[in-house]
Amino acid sequence: MTAKGTGTASGSLPGTGIRLTAPAPGWSLEADVVVVGSGVAGLTAALRCAAAGRRTVVVTKARLDDGSTRWAQGGIAAALGEGDTPEQHLADTLVAGAGLCDEEAVRALVTEGPEAVHRLIRTGARFDTAPDGEEIALTREGGHHRRRIAHAGGDATGAEISRALVEAVRAAGLRTVENALVLDLLTDAEGRASGVTLHVMGEGQHDGVGAVHAPAVVLATGGMGQVFSATTNPPVSTGDGVALALRAGAEVSDLEFVQFHPTVLYLGPEAEGQQPLISEAVRGEGAHLVDADGTRFMVGQHELAELAPRDIVAKAIMRRAHEQGVEHMYLDGRHFGAQMWETRFPTILAACRSHGIDPVSEPIPVAPAAHYASGGVRTDLRGRTTVPGLYACGEVACTGVHGANRLASNSLLEGLVFAERIAADLADAPATRPAPAPAAHPAPAPAPRTTLPLLAPETRGAVQRIMTAGAGVLRSAESLVQASAALDRLHREAAGTSAPTAAHKAPEPGVEAWEATNLLCVARVLVAAAQRRTETRGCHWREDHPERDDASWQRHFRITLDADRALDLRTTRTAGFPPTAGDGPRATATP
Repeated sequence: MTAKGTGTASGSLPGTGIRLTAPAPGWSLEADVVVVGSGVAGLTAALRCAAAGRRTVVVTKARLDDGSTRWAQGGIAAALGEGDTPEQHLADTLVAGAGLCDEEAVRALVTEGPEAVHRLIRTGARFDTAPDGEEIALTREGGHHRRRIAHAGGDATGAEISRALVEAVRAAGLRTVENALVLDLLTDAEGRASGVTLHVMGEGQHDGVGAVHAPAVVLATGGMGQVFSATTNPPVSTGDGVALALRAGAEVSDLEFVQFHPTVLYLGPEAEGQQPLISEAVRGEGAHLVDADGTRFMVGQHELAELAPRDIVAKAIMRRAHEQGVEHMYLDGRHFGAQMWETRFPTILAACRSHGIDPVSEPIPVAPAAHYASGGVRTDLRGRTTVPGLYACGEVACTGVHGANRLASNSLLEGLVFAERIAADLADAPATRPAPAPAAHPAPAPAPRTTLPLLAPETRGAVQRIMTAGAGVLRSAESLVQASAALDRLHREAAGTSAPTAAHKAPEPGVEAWEATNLLCVARVLVAAAQRRTETRGCHWREDHPERDDASWQRHFRITLDADRALDLRTTRTAGFPPTAGDGPRATATP
């Protein structure tokens, strides 16, 4: 990387002018708010905006219930139980975040969380109850000192939340566009968001590329787990929202902190794509992590043993596996008995049995897999990004809540709370933005448009293998350099600036090429940030820098994509988030 001057302040120019190569929109819709994504964050934002009288359109990549929310097993964390308090929830969250949480954001989460859950219940979500049938049944997960995880259907919490919200959206008559991949942000001459372009696939309501014009855009597109070979994320999680935001000139932060869930069903070294999750709630109910000899290796490593924060458990599994020359450990819940497995964890039991493993009578082979992006598009406490009119919530956003490592089951709560904060912010604004007052100086001219070279669809697997090998659970300077170089080659081949391994032919614009291009974009940002952070903190584990270094690295990267496609990395001088202090060193790479 090379040093770069300070340049123009982020957000002062109307975007980068960089767009995906795509046909011009052939149709359009008009709205006050367009919400992109249909998980807990997107549908909550849409319902609250519509209730405030805003014409709201929901755009989603597959069907309304096909996002990551429906796959959430364990539950939603909130101080709902007797003796629990938001302060205790805050303390657990700050510990898990390893010094990089924004305490104000966490405080908003934990204090507004309980009532947000009750509003979700009033919307129609049905949580499991205690034997008396009155109180919500609560369990524990990693990093929590209290039982504060509300669950539904035993281990089908996300599916129940998704069901309730989808039914509410349909009952409210909201306009939805399903099977639609969002492409790019539309901006006006002042750089404000003015809508999105999108491509409708297959069974959608429209054919081909179109546009939704709206003065407010809410990104709730979920994560980017598909950037790795093995993940708990569904196929739609290809980093589209983060890539769109970067092309639009928005800041992203903390992308190096990808949480690898420690207990994912191990299906062999060649397993790729979405893998079955073994919820942390299984450990919360008393299952033990053991090695091939049956030894509980988490005892003595942390006061919470198997319920230590996820980064600690994932590292312990990998460390023990390396010591023994194996590729996985085991989760032993045989002492639960058949009835508990069938009633408390029916989804997990069915998934295991479908792969020939019966948790009732044998330990479950488990290994870490990519699970959750703690970083994303940087927002303030009202969900506003650095691009005016563009909001973000849910996994695509970096609110400052998660820091360097998400506390178990805080993600659904974050989606609820910050979606409602966005809706409240939009409710306070005019439904139609008034014409701007005359400026003392002319607004800067929009950046010239640059079409981004598309990556061939067949290279998606190459990106995933590169990232798994070089930027997975274990990272080092050597592995990251190799990953960076390999991603650079893919980029140069796509741009036609170096000879590809096969005869170069620009891929046709289409869903697979757009997804592969988005994955390459977020992969390069993640690797660049991971190379710069020369310490181990939270879920970022550097083998060559095994210690946490608060003196140098208790800070965040603020990353933008310049109009010349150079990646601009800056570090904040404080651990506060969003950053308020001056910037530290900046460096560039060309993504």
